[in-house]
Amino acid sequence: MSQPVTPSAELEQLVADVDRGGRKAGGLAGAVLALGALFWSLFQLWYASPLPFSLGLGIFNDTEARALHLGIAMFLGYLAYPITKSSPRDRMPLYDWLLAIAAGFCGAYLFLFYNDLAQRPGQPTAMDVAMAAVGLTLLLEVTRRALGLPMTILGAIFILYVFAGPWLPDVLAHRGASLERLVSHMWLTTEGVYGVALGVSVSYIFIFVLLGSLLDKSGAGNYMMQVSFALLGHLRGGPAKVAVVSSAVNGLVSASSVANVVTGGIFTIPLMKKAGYGGIRAGAIETASSVNGQIMPPVMGAAAFLMIEYVGIPYTDIIRHAILPASISYIALFYIVHLEALKLGIQPMMSAGKPRTLLQKLAGWGMGISGTLIVMGGVYWVGVGVQQIAGPAAMWILLAMLAALNVWLLRMAARHPDLPTDISITNPQRPETWPTVRAGLHFLIPIGVLVWCLSVEELSAGLSAFWAVVAMLVQMVTQRPLIAWFRKQDSAPAWRQGATDAMLGLEDGARNMIGIAIACGTAGLIVGGITLTGLGLRMTAFVELVSMGNVLLMLIFTAAVCLVLGLGMPTTANYILMATLMAPVIVELGAQSGLIIPLIAVHMFVFYYGIMADITPPVGLATFAAAAISGEDPIKTGIQGVTYAMRTAVLPFMFVFNPLLLLIDVEGWWELTLVVTGATLASLAFSAATMRWMRIRCTLVEMLLLFLVTFMLFRPDWFMSHLAPKHAPRPAAEILATAAALPENARLVAVIEGMNLEGDDLRKTVALRLPALPEGDTAQGDAAGMKRLALAGVGVMSLGDMVQVSNVRFGSAAAKASWEQGWDVVEVKIPNPDRPSEFWVFVPALLILAGIWAAQGRRMKTV
Repeated sequence: MSQPVTPSAELEQLVADVDRGGRKAGGLAGAVLALGALFWSLFQLWYASPLPFSLGLGIFNDTEARALHLGIAMFLGYLAYPITKSSPRDRMPLYDWLLAIAAGFCGAYLFLFYNDLAQRPGQPTAMDVAMAAVGLTLLLEVTRRALGLPMTILGAIFILYVFAGPWLPDVLAHRGASLERLVSHMWLTTEGVYGVALGVSVSYIFIFVLLGSLLDKSGAGNYMMQVSFALLGHLRGGPAKVAVVSSAVNGLVSASSVANVVTGGIFTIPLMKKAGYGGIRAGAIETASSVNGQIMPPVMGAAAFLMIEYVGIPYTDIIRHAILPASISYIALFYIVHLEALKLGIQPMMSAGKPRTLLQKLAGWGMGISGTLIVMGGVYWVGVGVQQIAGPAAMWILLAMLAALNVWLLRMAARHPDLPTDISITNPQRPETWPTVRAGLHFLIPIGVLVWCLSVEELSAGLSAFWAVVAMLVQMVTQRPLIAWFRKQDSAPAWRQGATDAMLGLEDGARNMIGIAIACGTAGLIVGGITLTGLGLRMTAFVELVSMGNVLLMLIFTAAVCLVLGLGMPTTANYILMATLMAPVIVELGAQSGLIIPLIAVHMFVFYYGIMADITPPVGLATFAAAAISGEDPIKTGIQGVTYAMRTAVLPFMFVFNPLLLLIDVEGWWELTLVVTGATLASLAFSAATMRWMRIRCTLVEMLLLFLVTFMLFRPDWFMSHLAPKHAPRPAAEILATAAALPENARLVAVIEGMNLEGDDLRKTVALRLPALPEGDTAQGDAAGMKRLALAGVGVMSLGDMVQVSNVRFGSAAAKASWEQGWDVVEVKIPNPDRPSEFWVFVPALLILAGIWAAQGRRMKTV
């Protein structure tokens, strides 16, 4: 008999406080909070849908949508988050009602008076100034409630910095600004609070968070947990491996580290303790697993959607760049928990069923993987085939086929008992694999819709998520009635329950967004302070001074700042601040050092170290949640979690210097196979070195050799560059011919020199990814090169053998890649044809790895 396990009241309160606000008021207050959250979700669905433009009504421009988004978030923030942690959660004080109404009005001020403000730009009235000042104050207070005091203090410091500029030391001094200019910049334009971050929150983040909430409410999270136990529960250290895999797939459902820890941890942590891992290791494994859910595509943490705007690439490209580092991070953690099981002598705690030979196991896994690939390929070709044959009617045919598939999968699930909602801690039993898998295959339909719309239809991230949410809502309303009908039961209660689940999912999604939206608004306040004072321009000189121009030291400094800021800021706000201040600086100083660092690599670097703060003691909230379940000391749990997270911490340094790990400039399937294989083996070698265990305990020499192997497999280019340079120089006059000859999306590399704003002569190496010419454009030679450069945002002018950058389009890929207008092109760089493939470095690395494996095998026989 299964023993029900539910989170304790303290854990439920922790998740509520962090993700949804801790208030659970009834009566009028509860109704207003629930209806407000429901209205917000419906508004965001309307905004994300194509209906406003199809019907010609209810169309909101970006500024109006951002203002309404923040106004609702601030209104709900005061209703959902009590003034102090000790304040009562079951009722709503009068002052919170008043603050909520005032905050909602001030937050939506740009929406309510948009036409009036548009007629007098830059000329705020006394009413504008008063509302902006009150709005800023209320934003800081709701930030304190929802996100904590550190974020509030940081926002207040940047406001004070705007005023205090004339009295600061030279390195920080600026002209200062009046109150009218401050409020106009911060509250009445899209340069401050209503800037890019809030725009991304409106366009992308909300709809993806809503999708995750609906999946969780529908039972998809429990399904993924049960499948993980069915597949892995019988292995050595099975509960720990379940924690790793279930957290990876739960990244589809919840990008909240704390919620991920509590949802799976209430089962896996006690089971890990029972298996022999001990409370500290168990909590650390669950924390390390859950935190990495934010970096796992296709649905990642909120900061990933901000990259769409900051880097200027579609979400499908972000998924492509993120997939390999995220995957090998989880593979490495899976290997770590296996090594821990070997070190501790942990044996399987669940029956594996009928014994199978190694050949039978490999055949089973092979059939499962190949069957999955065949199904995915079949779905793709059927979908594409219907589109080719049916033309305009294809959408309706595909919808009918999707509905039929959903009904068939529900019919298959209805023939068998529902999955349990808990796992026995005292007497765990491994669920049967296929019955468990087939019981929830219908949950994959909304995820499939998302992936199809993103990758095949090439819709925007927001519109793709909208269609996935629509599929999820239809499924939530109908799945219970259909199952009841197939089981010949009364379907009326099932209809009511399905509708209730959908409404509660919409409400939970909005409440989960309150803190994120407020974080984006406050982060916009910080960004506005930076742009208003010109602080960003001073950061280059400051960071160059601190790092002495060394890119590695600069990255270490950036990582440290991310971790420190993460002690008091959520990942989203941490990313916005660091992406604004540090990302351009790293790219710029890298270029001055002759390094080509892709902008996406720097942003991923900041993103990774932002999520690391959820583990790092003394404040890591995910660690505290895991320690509350395990009953162990949170500081010790955090320290152990940092040990496990080292395999994630090293990855950003590797992919900044070797962009192949982000699948940048990978040519062909063979090279892709080598990159994936090398990166996976490198992460396993690093894990073995940090755990000092492979087949048995490693000697000091073996540990050092494993670190060497890790570096050789992660950075084969470093070794090969000492034998031959990666690029060969060509005259600047060949820039147009080179641009014309490059394949689609290949990078043009050039060395440019000129004078910066401070009057210093600089020389730097820059790169630019060149798109293909539009279909039908027949330009050839230099004309084709000129057009491709223009599409990427840069123009050049030839003066004999001299070439000058004539223009750089604002906000273009060229501007983000540090191309400078008026600078001279010194030379163009092409791939060195005489350079051997860097993958030859894999040969000695694999020989060293094989030698360590064999040496440990010989020692095992003598033990």
